[in-house]
Amino acid sequence: QVRLVESGGGLVQPGGSLRLSCAASGSIVSIYVMGWYRQAPGKQRELVATIASGGSTNYADSVKGRFTVSRDNAKNTAYLQMNLLKPEDTAVYYCNADIQSVFYRNDYWGQGTQVTVSS
Repeated sequence: QVRLVESGGGLVQPGGSLRLSCAASGSIVSIYVMGWYRQAPGKQRELVATIASGGSTNYADSVKGRFTVSRDNAKNTAYLQMNLLKPEDTAVYYCNADIQSVFYRNDYWGQGTQVTVSS
């Protein structure tokens, strides 16, 4: 079975940095797009950033200039470098990937990792 596992979340002070990782494993033929979403308490889940297989990226306006999404195709892994973190960045961050396996193409989600920005 294909699965995504996020790591790297934690507690940081405002202005600090974290790097999240999302590792995909299983019967993977290719990964078209990988993305990061977040959901704060009482809020809807929102797009943070995406990266296509060729390297093109897309960011939410709220994180432009502070966050950088990247991927290592050989490792089937995506990263989210978060700098200049703000309290409003506090949320559970979820990895998403559009994955082609042997017979199916599906959208997969990770379990989420908590990011808390607080002094």
